[in-house]
Amino acid sequence: MLEAAIRVADRGGVEAITMRRVAQELGVEAMSLYHHVPNKDAILDGVVDTVFAAIELPAAERGDWRDAIRTRAFSARAVLSQHSWALGLMDSRRDPGPATLRHHDAVLGVLREVGFTLAMAAHAVSLVDSYVYGFVLQEASLPVTTPDDVEEVAGGILRRLPAEELPYLAEMIRDHALRPGYDYTGEFGYGLDLILDALEARRAPHPGARDTACAEGSTM
Repeated sequence: MLEAAIRVADRGGVEAITMRRVAQELGVEAMSLYHHVPNKDAILDGVVDTVFAAIELPAAERGDWRDAIRTRAFSARAVLSQHSWALGLMDSRRDPGPATLRHHDAVLGVLREVGFTLAMAAHAVSLVDSYVYGFVLQEASLPVTTPDDVEEVAGGILRRLPAEELPYLAEMIRDHALRPGYDYTGEFGYGLDLILDALEARRAPHPGARDTACAEGSTM
């Protein structure tokens, strides 16, 4: 049933998830769904948990926290790119499922075990997730999906652009976006590395210091 609800949402967005449409996807009567779930909210809880379950858990035993969080971020981006409708649901449910809870615990565990204070771990999770969600949303809104699209769209803009009035934008398009091999999707890894670099700079020096109060202060 949850997979059917996801297929419905993939085609029509989260608003398309209704008891009637999920039932149609399954080839059954809508009333029969109530034998398995009490209401639509239970389906929404379930699809969120299913999406979280598809994201690769960061493995603390890898030894490199950056690699673990980076792998998890790339996995989250890949999964959410397929189900971008889930972005508005991921952190909105009041009754998170076991996969959701396990996922959050694993991420926090990687950070805490390498010396992040509790406050800094909270900051790190919020920052990385905001970046991943925002990038996926931006990607979904772009009018380009392939390098050929970039050349067509950016080239068209450049031809109409008053370069003398907007020299920096013209330079960006001409000497960056239109360079052979440019792929906007590569920006994701670059931005993520900047975030991880900044977090590493503020990480506690060793695991024994992880409960030390964060020097920058926190409201978390």
